[in-house]
Amino acid sequence: MFSSIFSTSAPVDPNAPTFHPVSSKDGKELLGKLEPQDTEWLCAGGFVTETQVFYTMGEDGTFLNFQLIHSAVGVWYPTIQCTCKVYNPKTKEITWKSINVTNFVTPPPGLDKRSSKADEFSVTFKSSPDSEFPESYTIRGNLSADLQVSLEVSRPKLVPGYKIGKGEKGGYSYFGPDLSKPDGYVIHRFWPRYYATGHIIRNGAAQAIQGPGMFIHAIQGMRPNLVASTWNFANFQSPQLNGVSAVQMEFRTLANYGRKGSNNPGGVIVNIGSLVVGDKLVAVTAETHWPDEESSVDAATKSRATFLKTQSDPDTGYTVPGEIAFEWLGSSVLPGSPGTYAARLQIDVGDKDAPKGLVEKVDILAEIPRVIKLAVNYVAGTKPFIYQWLNPATLALTGPEAGESTQIEGTLYNEATFIS
Repeated sequence: MFSSIFSTSAPVDPNAPTFHPVSSKDGKELLGKLEPQDTEWLCAGGFVTETQVFYTMGEDGTFLNFQLIHSAVGVWYPTIQCTCKVYNPKTKEITWKSINVTNFVTPPPGLDKRSSKADEFSVTFKSSPDSEFPESYTIRGNLSADLQVSLEVSRPKLVPGYKIGKGEKGGYSYFGPDLSKPDGYVIHRFWPRYYATGHIIRNGAAQAIQGPGMFIHAIQGMRPNLVASTWNFANFQSPQLNGVSAVQMEFRTLANYGRKGSNNPGGVIVNIGSLVVGDKLVAVTAETHWPDEESSVDAATKSRATFLKTQSDPDTGYTVPGEIAFEWLGSSVLPGSPGTYAARLQIDVGDKDAPKGLVEKVDILAEIPRVIKLAVNYVAGTKPFIYQWLNPATLALTGPEAGESTQIEGTLYNEATFIS
């Protein structure tokens, strides 16, 4: 894979597809339940960025994001970061730490590669197959003298972790004309709902945190600026109906990756998502949006994020949404419960003069390690940003039973990332 990144040779067939999206699988093949190796640390060389992210929404409104990032850059020794963001929507206070850790190890002694540790943190995986929560992570983080985190994250037994597609290569989207020697790949694996309990210590004061969240293990097997021009992410969680979640991850490829060789009309959008109702995984969705085709209103499966009321942000130069609509439609994956689940959520994020729920605009180049910026010439000529929002939201949910949709009140954390 390392050599393929630097390859400049043209494909044998100039019209061969140069992108192979995981979202091209049909409805019956979408759900791939996670195997133990799926969430093990890969720690690959070449240009590979691997992350584990835990998003927790406290019952008191506190939002906690804890992330580990393993970044390999060519022949250089990998950089491992631990980041943590704590946000209080009532006071608007943000606590943010990003550190390069020392003495990273996976697996730690006596554990497998789903666990890892360093001098500054430990993430320990535990299996309890016969319990109500068959899998869990214990997270300990000492990011600075003024921020420590201790968290127990547990997955309900009827909410299996998933990837799109079954088998060893489930979850993969491939870049390049030759699937046997791809230019690169991206992978996403999810726990769409978990329960967390623990505490945060900020400036010596302890604060309990308890509530639902989600976990993602993702790998970008190529330089990040070649994977996508934009990303969208949605994480809705609610206690109603004994536990509801609606999540999406979406990216748009660069124009040179598509199904028509180098002659592509624009970026391909890959969107994958899921619905949890009653603490049960009820639907998995995935959809490919080709730039030269209209998305069908009658599609059997829908997974979509649509920007509305767009405007230019003078702070960043990007055209950003004033509202975003998220849609899900998919067949039930509950054994013995056929039918279709649909959901829609539209969120008002305001404008540049009156933003709603804006947590932060993150300057990506200011956060990544300097060696990575220099080595990969990261998004030369652009200044990538992540917009992060946290808002109360209403999910319109319809299940296999006939009748009106149910209005689910909850909290939405969502991101819009602009790279080029």
